[in-house]
Amino acid sequence: MAKKCLVIGASSFIGAYVVDALLEAGYSVVGTGRNRRFADHYRRLGVEYRPFDLDDPSGFGELPQDVDFVAHLAGRLPANSDFNLSSEDDAAEYIRTNALGTAYLLEWARGVGVGRIVSTTSYADVQNRWSPSAPVREDWPRDFRLSGDHAAYVISKNASADLLFYYNEQYGMRNCVFRLPPVYGCGPHGSLRVNGAVRRSGIGIFVDKAKSGEPITVFGDADGAKRDIVSVKDVAQAFVRAGGSDVAEGLYNIGSGRPVSLREQAEAIAGVFAGADGTSEVRVDSSRGNGIRPYSFDISRARRDFGYEPRFADFRDLMADWKCEEERGVMPELFCASDGGGGGSLT
Repeated sequence: MAKKCLVIGASSFIGAYVVDALLEAGYSVVGTGRNRRFADHYRRLGVEYRPFDLDDPSGFGELPQDVDFVAHLAGRLPANSDFNLSSEDDAAEYIRTNALGTAYLLEWARGVGVGRIVSTTSYADVQNRWSPSAPVREDWPRDFRLSGDHAAYVISKNASADLLFYYNEQYGMRNCVFRLPPVYGCGPHGSLRVNGAVRRSGIGIFVDKAKSGEPITVFGDADGAKRDIVSVKDVAQAFVRAGGSDVAEGLYNIGSGRPVSLREQAEAIAGVFAGADGTSEVRVDSSRGNGIRPYSFDISRARRDFGYEPRFADFRDLMADWKCEEERGVMPELFCASDGGGGGSLT
């Protein structure tokens, strides 16, 4: 009998790719979400898709119980929050969905005998320690900012992770939490919210300019501003591998293991998405900062415990795969512009 996975948040950006990876690995999949547009998509794939709200504990009784593990990808994200912190605060909303929702899910899993949940946390939990010389490790103590529109989100994801680890210790579960850098791939990257205001995303601007042949301008230190960026397909494979592992448990860095500079990003995008108007010129304007603090990820623990190996560690390969998915048309149709953006949604 095929193994079975429950994907909470199957209508999220990462969730849709996790479902694909699970199907490719031979799993039977049940997905949940709040976006009804995904129902027809999953029906065509032979995936049962159920409406489910993580904020409503009454819905847990309708979830399937005979699953090997749960991929937990539902949550509230800053990129989709319309709160402006100058006038109001949505900290309670983050806690309710990301922390309390995880607590409900854990108790349901324990009650029906599901031994593993694989979820995610924010890479900003150690943001104050980022540096270009020391890759982020799992054993670093938390050190994050207590201001800005990401602070309450990070607090809520830290609480969610701690609950998952508590159930490991208290009840013998084998829960895993993935610390993720920015996750790229064909999906909702056109825009995002920053402190409630909708803005075009940097990656979206680069891709649009490359397609039209317009110059791409990189600000600040184009070569020193390096950061880890991971393909959504590599994240999806990590979920499959950790979910089926005999030893995986605890916190894991899931990245490319290869930091990429702004110049390298712009040049890769210009080359991959070049259109009939030619390849975009990459320009550098050092008179303006870019706000990027360099960092990289140590991914050796994930390699050791469940054989994680990123297929798209080269940023150009990541962009080429993005273009292939865009041309295939499935993901752009699912993540249309009306959904907002920022790499995920409250699902």
